[in-house]
Amino acid sequence: MTRDDIQTIKQRFGIIGLSPLLSRDIDIAVQVAKTDLSVMVIGESGSGKEFFPQIIHAYSSRKHGPYFVVNCGAIPEGTIDSELFGHEKGAYTDAIKDRKGYFEIANGGTLFLDEVGELPLSMQAKLLRVLETGEFVKMGASAVQKTDVRVVAATNVNLPAAIKAGKFREDLYYRLNTVEIKVPALRERKDDIPLLFRKFAVEFSEKYRMPPIRLSDEANELLKSYYWRGNVRQLKNIVQQISIMESDRDISADRLRLYLPQDETEKGLSLASASQGDTFMNERELLYKVLFDMKHEINDLREQIRTMHHNEEHSVGHKEIQNITHDTLHKDDDFQLAEEVEEEPNTTNAPSHPTSLDEMEKEAIRSALVRNKNNRKKTAAELKFSERTLYRKIKQYDLE
Repeated sequence: MTRDDIQTIKQRFGIIGLSPLLSRDIDIAVQVAKTDLSVMVIGESGSGKEFFPQIIHAYSSRKHGPYFVVNCGAIPEGTIDSELFGHEKGAYTDAIKDRKGYFEIANGGTLFLDEVGELPLSMQAKLLRVLETGEFVKMGASAVQKTDVRVVAATNVNLPAAIKAGKFREDLYYRLNTVEIKVPALRERKDDIPLLFRKFAVEFSEKYRMPPIRLSDEANELLKSYYWRGNVRQLKNIVQQISIMESDRDISADRLRLYLPQDETEKGLSLASASQGDTFMNERELLYKVLFDMKHEINDLREQIRTMHHNEEHSVGHKEIQNITHDTLHKDDDFQLAEEVEEEPNTTNAPSHPTSLDEMEKEAIRSALVRNKNNRKKTAAELKFSERTLYRKIKQYDLE
């Protein structure tokens, strides 16, 4: 494809960037669209994987057929069979009428299976069958149905590692991965970062009816050198924060640095960055998040110590383990951090703050759900959970 052809596609789908890696991916998508081969789109979360199934569908012979997106990670395990393949009335307690699944309603078109690495193993076997034979059976039915669907899958999971861990079928991997498109992370296309920043700045200036923010040369360099673990999605979020918070529309490097998380681990925003401008999470909620992250680490440590305790060959003696267990895990003082946050006397009827780790976790999840207007996908992203884990936590804490 010529450069002009690729630029036309970028404009059509709203793709911003001049990176050769990005252009190469678009070229592959258009070329493979002419066939009916299965395509696997691989890339980090927030890198823009969703554009490529759209391109493949639009440039295929199926472009006049249906196009559906299925987020495999967002569907509860108990209903995913019905979602994909449908069910007949009476198939289970709540099945009050027949329902078509995505493989039936997308017949003649394209089905985009996002987060395919989250599929349960039992469902992977059924997916492999429909990919190989075009046949499926609805829940509660005995008749075999046929479908003609082109499947494009995407994942941010390391599937070869998942195969070794027994979490993903190797035969399904090779069936889906006939052609692979690897979407570059934002840090791999540094020259595109200022372009994306300007695009988002203009969008938010129009949305909030204020002048667009502008970066100094030094701030631009800082922007390009940042790691961007959350990719384009993270960049857009930060541009939005700055657009709302800053009255001075000329942003220096020092000012920009206040909005860039200092902790580049997957635990999210650091306390330092939150105190400088993180309006979506107050200090107490951030504290809850830190504490229930610590809870998981403590539980892991407990399990390791139990293993050490029962392993006769381990070099740590029984008495030493008891001391570690007592000093590290069973002191109430370890989690007095929440109580050390001094507050003004509260004369209102505000609810009492949670004191146990489970209560803190429950409160953090509840607050995030309220903050995101019960949008579970956004809530899961904010709390660094998979959506399936969030569903389980909501049920565990009765937050429906």
